[in-house]
Amino acid sequence: MNDQKVDSTLHEIATDDHADARVEVASPISFFERYLSMWVFLCIVAGISLGQFFPSSFHFIASLELAKVNLVVGLLVWIMIIPMLMKIDFATLPLVKRHLRGIGITLFVNWLVKPFSMALLGWIFVRHLFASLLPSDQIDSYIAGLILLAAAPCTAMVFVWSRLTNGDGLFTLSQVALNDLIMVFAFAPIVALLLGISSIVVPWETLTTSVVLYIVMPVLLAQAWRYWLIKQGSQIFKATMEKIGSWSITALLLTLVLLFGFQGKAIIDQPLIIGLLAVPILIQVFFNASLAYWLNKKLGETHAVACPSALIGASNFFELAVAAAISLFGFQSGAALATVVGVLIEVPVMLIVVRIVNQSKGWYESI
Repeated sequence: MNDQKVDSTLHEIATDDHADARVEVASPISFFERYLSMWVFLCIVAGISLGQFFPSSFHFIASLELAKVNLVVGLLVWIMIIPMLMKIDFATLPLVKRHLRGIGITLFVNWLVKPFSMALLGWIFVRHLFASLLPSDQIDSYIAGLILLAAAPCTAMVFVWSRLTNGDGLFTLSQVALNDLIMVFAFAPIVALLLGISSIVVPWETLTTSVVLYIVMPVLLAQAWRYWLIKQGSQIFKATMEKIGSWSITALLLTLVLLFGFQGKAIIDQPLIIGLLAVPILIQVFFNASLAYWLNKKLGETHAVACPSALIGASNFFELAVAAAISLFGFQSGAALATVVGVLIEVPVMLIVVRIVNQSKGWYESI
């Protein structure tokens, strides 16, 4: 297949995505995704139980390391991330010029507001308001986890949220592609800066290794696989994506079982921790979504653009955040637990945001 045929297939896929996003769909969110919070809760129970009964097995898994990277987690993370990254079409990047205001707002909220506002919320709630209710030796680690969560913009789930709001499909594709490209270069510096401001020291070597392992290499592999499949034809690409769609969720759930196997004692001793860590995450979700939504209205963007712009700023690439937290701080760290709280509340909270932007369409389109 020549390059012209590949370009034609790419256009067909992008056009189909665009058309799908314009159609009212009753339930474009998968069964696993819709009940993600329930699966996470079951993973908490399973992980804690298994960790209490089979501690030696979990310690053996933790010992399987190479260059300070846990091999089991590394494999699971790639299985989590690669299918999601295959949905990204970097060929849509030129399309950003069609909605420069919406793209500008997306980048402003994602990279100049979201990570810094989360660092501030972590300082307010974790280091001060809730400090007496949290383990003192994990305060810094909890803040680090919140920062990692906020520094990773949503990649895959934003396609679901966009469709639920009848968002512009091509805008969604282009903003996700641009965010992922920026993330390759900006994730490590922003995380390092905010951790430094929060007096949390992380070796640059470790942080850079995490970026290469969990962003750069998966992006390259995913795009190579995507291109190869598209050369075979759009139907083969779509069929493959359907087959591997469950990989991400399955790998995520297995990772959570491992994580809670190590976190079990801390959660049993202080079950309130999960609720306390959810507070700054919830505030950040609604703040960023509201800010992006309002700015799009003020600058005159359409509702179909404002919705995905607001939703990508509210949600997180939690798979990357979980992987980075485990890599940087370990299974038993507060950072890993904080990122998992983000997974726990992601779906129900984002469905609330979706309902808000859908029901406020009349207000948005009013003069």
